[in-house]
Amino acid sequence: QRRSLAPSQLAKRKAGDEEEEEDRHLPTTRKRQKPVSETESGECYRSPFRKPLAQLTNRPHCLDSSQHEAFIRSILSKPFKVPIPNYKGPLGLRALGIKRAGLRNPLHDPFEEGALVLYEPPLLSAHDQLKIDKDKAPVHVVVDPVLSRVLRPHQREGVKFLWDCVTSRRIPGSHGCIMADEMGLGKTLQCITLMWTLLRQSPDCKPEIEKAMVVSPSSLVRNWYNEVEKWLGGRIQPLAIDGGSKEEIDRKLVGFMNQRGLRVPSPILIISYETFRLHAEALQKGSVGLVICDEGHRLKNSENQTYQALNSLNTPRRVLISGTPIQNDLLEYFSLVHFVNSGILGTAQEFKRHFEIPILKGRDADASEAERHKGEERLKELISIVNRCLIRRTSDILSKYLPVKIEQVVCCRLTPLQAELYKNFLKQAKPVEELKEGKISVSSLSSITSLKKLCNHPALIHDKCVEEEEGFMGALDLFPAGYSTKSVEPQLSGKMLVLDYILAVTKSTSNDKVVLVSNYTQTLDLFEKLCRNRRYLYVRLDGTMSIKKRAKIVERFNSPSSPEFIFMLSSKAGGCGLNLIGANRLVMFDPDWNPANDEQAMARVWRDGQKKTCYIYRLLSTGTIEEKIFQRQTHKKALSSCVVDEEQDVERHFSLGELKELFTLNETTTSDTHDKIKCRRCVNGHQVRPPPEGSDCTSDLSQWNHCADKRGLQDSVLKAAWDAAVTFTFHHHSHEEQRGIP
Repeated sequence: QRRSLAPSQLAKRKAGDEEEEEDRHLPTTRKRQKPVSETESGECYRSPFRKPLAQLTNRPHCLDSSQHEAFIRSILSKPFKVPIPNYKGPLGLRALGIKRAGLRNPLHDPFEEGALVLYEPPLLSAHDQLKIDKDKAPVHVVVDPVLSRVLRPHQREGVKFLWDCVTSRRIPGSHGCIMADEMGLGKTLQCITLMWTLLRQSPDCKPEIEKAMVVSPSSLVRNWYNEVEKWLGGRIQPLAIDGGSKEEIDRKLVGFMNQRGLRVPSPILIISYETFRLHAEALQKGSVGLVICDEGHRLKNSENQTYQALNSLNTPRRVLISGTPIQNDLLEYFSLVHFVNSGILGTAQEFKRHFEIPILKGRDADASEAERHKGEERLKELISIVNRCLIRRTSDILSKYLPVKIEQVVCCRLTPLQAELYKNFLKQAKPVEELKEGKISVSSLSSITSLKKLCNHPALIHDKCVEEEEGFMGALDLFPAGYSTKSVEPQLSGKMLVLDYILAVTKSTSNDKVVLVSNYTQTLDLFEKLCRNRRYLYVRLDGTMSIKKRAKIVERFNSPSSPEFIFMLSSKAGGCGLNLIGANRLVMFDPDWNPANDEQAMARVWRDGQKKTCYIYRLLSTGTIEEKIFQRQTHKKALSSCVVDEEQDVERHFSLGELKELFTLNETTTSDTHDKIKCRRCVNGHQVRPPPEGSDCTSDLSQWNHCADKRGLQDSVLKAAWDAAVTFTFHHHSHEEQRGIP
């Protein structure tokens, strides 16, 4: 019987032998027990699965030289195998790290469920497959599943469009495009997906680009950095420059531009327009694979330094992000298109002669039939060219993902004090005489500013009355006795009175938060005084706040546990790109000449992540210059809807000559704008529901879908404000169609 030579077994047997030796010297008093493993017949149980143990010795087998050489050769003949699941193909005798021969494979599986394939190689016949060079065969370009799983259908379409444009597949020889989706549709995510795809893969089985650059307003630099971190989860390390000394910034930029190779440490640079302009020289010494310009309508003027600095960059791939590509005129639109794809619309002079002049003449309310026909033809031609490099989707898509948004234009009557000051100014300053052919001269700009501030609150022009500036001589006598600007008096302003009611009712009846937006920091000062009087907790963001601090207060305000009730926002400093989903009510206290500024500011609350119904209140002083500004906005938005949104039935509501009426006061109307749009939905001042067939209220200008009195109000806050305040009437329009609300 073979016995184990294992050390543990030898030790046991040695101990047993010593016991047996002792037993020999002792008298036998008891029977020796049989081993457990043996039977009475002396047989031992062995497991049939246990192999016999072989004796191990430290001595090597004595082999002759031929046997030894044969043994070594047998070892070396076995190829190395990588112990990785699903590894395809042996490496043979090739060293690790050397590219193996065979067909090239895409970075991600194009046949996986839900895969977003941006490029698919052409199908080859069996004969062509034999002839093709395997090292040059194109492969699929597939978006990383980490991103494709979170992209919504319209975003997947947008990423495909962007990739086709920057790889010159839509317009041969041109590598740029304009992402003109409206606010809240995820333009940032789509561009991050584009950058990540270009940095990692191409049909040639290598990265399409080495580096990418994002240029944005200073308030959005940190937001871009956070978005990259959020969606890519540490897979990439962007370089965000939002402050520092000139030497430090130059050192970082030079380091970024000097990066080369397949694995660049920081392949994405995020920088503000201001910093880029100041340090453009360092960025122009090398090349960048892709440039993305966020809020790209900043480049509407081809003569400014920022436009020229960006245009001189050595990069053919350019993406311009703007929810409002047309803001004032078509020449600005030309500048944007020319920046991304130079030459497709000719020179500026050619564009003006061939497109701008005929289109604007055709859009004028006084245009002849021939001019309208010619304008429409040129408009169609322009659209057909630009649509090859511009993608535009409206916020209607968000109806599937976001709550209802109700936008309301509230026309507030002036208080007696405001009306007297307004009429007194028009008599003394005589600004109408300054207007020539509908154009606003430099000398009349101060008059416009004074009237806009007066519409907000008389306190804003009190210092002018004290100094008796032109237009305000003797106006100080109109103020109440003992009046002081140290405290705010809401009852002296129609809009401030309405705002006070809206805030009070919101605070007492709900847990909603409110965003207050104004173009003037002086108006924000009044808001602060009002909040301190009413003991409302608030935060304020204006141009004096540092970029880093802006991101912190926005994050804090959006937290459900934050106690702040009001977020005060300067539209000039933070109207673009901020996500203020912590609030669901927004008050636009005064209008801007540029409709894009108002649209951007009003889109801060109705964005991804919003859970509540959103209410937007646009306050206008009835019959004043504010309504004229709103009408001017409407004219520009109608032009934008024609060119960008391709709407064919936009009403020609206002003649350019009517804009000369800026400096008038209409005290007899409930809404001067509503009178001008010739609304057919109202009968005796009340809305007809549903609207009559053939109604002309289908355009941007007639967004006033519901014109009503108190009985037509659906917003409980405005109902309560109506009950309390008899100084205003309103006409409101809504985006209730997102949910099909009648």
